[in-house]
Formats: sequence, structure tokens, C-alpha cells
Amino acid sequence: MLNPVGSKSSLNNDSTDNRRTMMQPERAGNTAGKVDMTTKKDVVLSSLAQQFSDSASRADAENAGLSRKELGAKAETLLNKITGPEYIANRAMYNAEIPDSSDPERLARAAQATKFVNGDGRNPFAGFTREQLALVTYDDSGLYTTNERRAAWEASTDQEYAWRKEVVAKAMAEYNSSGKLTNFFSAVLEHFKTLPDIEQAQYPDNYETKLQKWIELDYNYFTNTVEGKGNPADSISLQASLNIVNR
Repeated sequence: MLNPVGSKSSLNNDSTDNRRTMMQPERAGNTAGKVDMTTKKDVVLSSLAQQFSDSASRADAENAGLSRKELGAKAETLLNKITGPEYIANRAMYNAEIPDSSDPERLARAAQATKFVNGDGRNPFAGFTREQLALVTYDDSGLYTTNERRAAWEASTDQEYAWRKEVVAKAMAEYNSSGKLTNFFSAVLEHFKTLPDIEQAQYPDNYETKLQKWIELDYNYFTNTVEGKGNPADSISLQASLNIVNR
């Protein structure tokens, strides 16, 4: 029986050549007539945009000299603090954390994150991009509370899980109609390339290479033949193919 998509909790063990698209705070200048029109949402986004910018600069500086293996190890260490036994053991302490700020929006966001990770209310980081969520998740400088980082990680995990369900459903449709998974491999590779560097570093070193090889193979599982180029011995089973989204 196929079980291609792991549970959300399995993503626990699951950044920057691509330029980030982040919200930028409004430049100083003639803002007369605009202040009164600034909505609460504008203030929230401007405040958070500055945090994103600070996190991005810090990540670039700290990760610049790290190898892929070192970056992956760093990611694992940082994730353990917000997903592993340490987080559970210190939950009361993390629930009491508040930002070192008088900004009411930052304080409110941190409070909402604490409510969310304890099962109450909406995730304040829902709907943000994977890049933005990674900036929060892997920033242990104190700019975000531990529960904010946890909430950002959960938002990212939810996005990943939703993508996996969708791509596997499309893979089965492709397989049933053509006997192939070539488009599936292409979709997985495309998705991998969009991930922040620190998330890519958590995948096997040869992940991208293998996907490219399977794409070029264009293997037909119905006829057990290679319709592209490559060695038939390089093909993998249907179950193993679908499981690559779980690494």
C-alpha cells in the first residue's frame, strides 16, 4: 500500500543565492498627508519588514563561510530547540518570553504566537513566504521569541505538507495516464530550487543530481523502458519515487 506523504510531524526532520522578495519599510521623505491614511496592517508589515531585513543581513553574514554540510548541521541544531525535547521541557519558560521592544505590534504578534503554539487562535505567520518563514525560524539572535520561531516553523511545515499532498496526487494522475513520473520529478526539482539555502542544506547532497537523472531517464513504468536517455538500472520503484518528497 502506498504511503507517499508523511504526516506533518514527520517534517520535523526534514539559504541565499536567490534574491529575497521582502516588504520594505517606507523610505523617509515627504509623507505629509499619508500618516493619517496608514492602516494598522501597514504598520504591522513595516515593523515586520524591518525584522526580516535584519534577519536576512544576519543570516548572510553568519552563513557566508559555511559549507552545505555545516549549514545543514546548523539548521538541525536550531530546529531542535523549537521542535525537540528541549522545547517541550522548557515550554513554560518559552511561553513567558516577550520581545525586547515597546512596539505594540511586535508584542501582539509574539503573544499571538504563544497562543497559537498552545492551540489557541490563528498562526500570526500564516501566509508568509518560505523565505520569510525561514528568516524567523532560523534566527536565534533574540529578535523573535522562541514561540514566534516555532509558529513560523509550523507555518512552513503546513505549506510543505500541502505541497507534498498536491504533488503526489498529480504524480499518481501522471502515472495512471502515461506510466511515467517525469513531470513529477520535474516538479520536485523545481520546488527544491525555490527553497531557502538553509532548507536545501537539509536534503541529501545528491538530491538535485538524482532528480535530474530521473527526469532525463523519462522512464515508463508500464513498459519498463527508458524513453529518454540513461541506464534502466538507474530507475527506482513507484513507491520509492513518491517517497522522495519525504527525503
